[in-house]
Amino acid sequence: MKSLKDSSEQYFDTMRERSKKSRVHQPHQLIGLEIAAILEDPRHKALYIKLAKNYDGHKLIQLAKQVAEKKDIKNKGAYFMKVLQRSNREQRESVSK
Repeated sequence: MKSLKDSSEQYFDTMRERSKKSRVHQPHQLIGLEIAAILEDPRHKALYIKLAKNYDGHKLIQLAKQVAEKKDIKNKGAYFMKVLQRSNREQRESVSK
């Protein structure tokens, strides 16, 4: 019979192997992860994945690259969200006119 230590070691080995494999299954997941990398904001990768699911991913990547190119921005993620909200507000206003 296996000892508890052996089974826990085996479990952790399995977890280490799983962590090496990619869990990206949908295009929006990859786009969201790319945006997080561009903005150097890995803590909010789930937010960027959700945005990529709901908006055009290519436009989001373009916007992220534009934000990342600006050197004077301290918090790229916050600035990205502010610009995105502003552009969405402008689109809604132009459609309603």
